[in-house]
Amino acid sequence: MPSNHASSRSSLPIKKKPSDFIFGKVIGEGSYSTVILAKEVSSKKEYAIKVLEKKHILQEKKKKYVMREKEVFSRINHPFFVRLYFTFQDENRLYFGLGYCKRGELLDYLNKLGSLDCAATQFYTAEIVLALEHLHNLGIIHRDLKPENILLDENMHIQITDFGSAKILGEEDNGLRRNSFVGTAQYVSPEVLNSKESFLSSDLWALGCIVFQFCAGKVPFWGGHEYQIFQKIIKLEYEFPHGFDSTTQNLVEQLLNLDPRKRLGCKEMGGYAKLKAHPFFEGVDWDNLPEGKPPELQPYLPACGEDSENLWGQYKPGLDDQHLSQLQLISVDGKLGSPSEQTPSTSNVTGARASWANEDDRSRKLDKQSRENDYHRFVEGHLILKQGLLDKRVGLFARRRMMLLTEGPHLYYVDPQHMVLKGEIPWSEELKPEAKNFKIFFVHTPNRTYYLEDPSGNALKWCDKITEVWRHYYDDKKKDAPLS
Repeated sequence: MPSNHASSRSSLPIKKKPSDFIFGKVIGEGSYSTVILAKEVSSKKEYAIKVLEKKHILQEKKKKYVMREKEVFSRINHPFFVRLYFTFQDENRLYFGLGYCKRGELLDYLNKLGSLDCAATQFYTAEIVLALEHLHNLGIIHRDLKPENILLDENMHIQITDFGSAKILGEEDNGLRRNSFVGTAQYVSPEVLNSKESFLSSDLWALGCIVFQFCAGKVPFWGGHEYQIFQKIIKLEYEFPHGFDSTTQNLVEQLLNLDPRKRLGCKEMGGYAKLKAHPFFEGVDWDNLPEGKPPELQPYLPACGEDSENLWGQYKPGLDDQHLSQLQLISVDGKLGSPSEQTPSTSNVTGARASWANEDDRSRKLDKQSRENDYHRFVEGHLILKQGLLDKRVGLFARRRMMLLTEGPHLYYVDPQHMVLKGEIPWSEELKPEAKNFKIFFVHTPNRTYYLEDPSGNALKWCDKITEVWRHYYDDKKKDAPLS
């Protein structure tokens, strides 16, 4: 008969090992770790396994950071945080088995959209607030809260991760660096820069930066290098761009307070109950937020809700055939069909194809372009099919650019003031133009949506021309047509 000791040993969970998993692609990398998507052989479940090299941890004196992160994960029990399911090790590495967030980083969506609309800004800010309330009730400061560390699960709810910089109140910081700040430059609080001291409300400062970024498309404090960013933070040197929602602005101003004891949400200011009562959160169902349906992620478009002066200023009296056809192209919700749904006029397509396919005509136009067009030097010898000054927006921030649509196809954009090529919108079969109104249009690409505004009100013409080029290169009927 087996002894009680043997029986208790057999009931212990079996430690996992690397051979229990099929390791797939790398989905994240840190300063001393790599996160790999892995599937457990027995259960077929997917995990994000954080792999840490023991040798590197010891060399870089990161042991306390690693142990602290594991401790924080073990204390957290909330739906808005990444869960630690298991840990194991071998001779060379440590392994943390984390929940896999299939939708990736919130930062990726911000980069693609530029900014979030009011509904998404409110929803995701509310989820972060609930998460911070739980974390701070446990006496834990995250200290590196930023969109890159906010992941999204398959249902598009947040999952906060990365506790390598976290601080547990009441524990000593012995062995941890005190001669440099902890966190990321754009989100670090002034007290950390001034005294290297963190408060629970240091996370609320980061929240203010994130809310600003959600709405504006950029962080409030930015510069060419870290020192410049730090100086702006210490001096509270930032400004709200035109079109920033006034209620959201009030919330941000109460979070970005230089005094950590005067930030909305901290204990001295009434705690999280006071923060959640701010008008910004009106209508939020706090009790059912984890089960709620997240809003569809859309960029913030203040120009779409135009007042009468802006609306009527675009149009001329009368209704001719051209104006009527333009009005019909824009649907009730302000969208223009995708390239497969749009039908540019036959004359435009014919004229464009003649310019491209006829070598003599193309050579003549290219020669004239090289002699007379100041922007010829930016297009790598390609024929310019359409050009014009547009405002290229990232959130609420805009930069005037000369947009150059060429054969190839290519969409270059140039700083017209300094005559410097700033970039190129990447072409692929998935590229789609979308008009929002007569001034604003999007160019959708797989990894980003470009938000463009034509001050002259010719957004539809840009969409038509981009669609022409798209069809010339990607329409099955025209893919094999000669260009030059």
